Amino acid sequence: VIEAMIPYMKDYFGNPSSPHTSGLKMKGALEEARASVARLINAEKPSEIVFTSGATESNNMALRGVAFRNKDRGNHIVATKIEHISVLNTLKYLTKFGFEVTYVPVDGYGLVDLEALKNAINDRTILVTIGYANNEVGTIQQIKEISEIVHSKNAYLHTDATAAVGKIPIDVLKDDIDLMTISSWDMYGPYGIGALYIKRGTRIEPLIIGGGQEGGLRSGTENVPGAVGMAKAAELAIAEMEFDATRLSKMRDRLIDGILKNIPYSFLNGHPTRRLPHNVNVRFSFVEGESLVLSLDMEGIAVSSGSACSSKTLEPSHVLIAMGIPHVEAQGSLLMSLGRFNKDEDVDKVLEVLPRIVKGLREMSPLTPEEVR
Repeated sequence: VIEAMIPYMKDYFGNPSSPHTSGLKMKGALEEARASVARLINAEKPSEIVFTSGATESNNMALRGVAFRNKDRGNHIVATKIEHISVLNTLKYLTKFGFEVTYVPVDGYGLVDLEALKNAINDRTILVTIGYANNEVGTIQQIKEISEIVHSKNAYLHTDATAAVGKIPIDVLKDDIDLMTISSWDMYGPYGIGALYIKRGTRIEPLIIGGGQEGGLRSGTENVPGAVGMAKAAELAIAEMEFDATRLSKMRDRLIDGILKNIPYSFLNGHPTRRLPHNVNVRFSFVEGESLVLSLDMEGIAVSSGSACSSKTLEPSHVLIAMGIPHVEAQGSLLMSLGRFNKDEDVDKVLEVLPRIVKGLREMSPLTPEEVR
């Protein structure tokens, strides 16, 4: 990825909107990058890919752009409470402008209640936003079924696929998705670049106004090195996806099984089978998640107690709370993400040190029942 980007930071400096040779070189690289990202999700045309600064901007653009452009049709949006914080806060922002948001429930695995979704959509609904797969618990939604429900009610479907793109096959044509958020760094690409897939014909207005770049939908001189790096990451994801998914899902299952078998009062968060191949999210009764994070960090193991985008708060994960997990249990949760560069020895190390750490923390906690110590 870095090697692909270097020429566009070192040798080529043209503005892709300029007609001179250097500008045309950059424009060509940008359009090739757009085509690579389009192939990753099977978009019909590369022009349906709009480059942004990242997934948060893409979510803002999708929600605010569709909401304000379609206010003549209605003011109602449907979502769930397990969405990424950038989606939830954007929806909260939209309520200041007269938009109403209905949050449909999810079950204990994090799957959307399809019947509740049907009932939530009304004749004023312009947009439904539901993540393709949850970034915390890894549950993969029934997007095709969700899409059929949404379009039967003549609303648009936006899905934040940040956690899923590059990890599992995604086909926006088969799933009939109108808008989809894509992140670069979540698939080993550079920071500061992302994309929003916008199906042809979708009514949306731009978030950033200026020189009319990106088909008039996202003004500002394009980040060509970033787009080239994202494209290379997309190409590698296409080539390695099946191999990575098979290898990581085996490591994931071994890690989950080892934890649940060797640590009493441990539970899996999320769906046991409809799950991203790299995601492990477990909770431990009578243990505080932040203590586990710090203890594992001292052993050279990097984990988190929730989304990295909101991990500075001491509140339990809003995703787990929405799934019906009690606050005290949710606070004892750990998110472990496996990646392309993890090895079986990494799983061995976690299974070696985690039982000891959990046992030690429980022995120190006044909340731990005597029979658990």
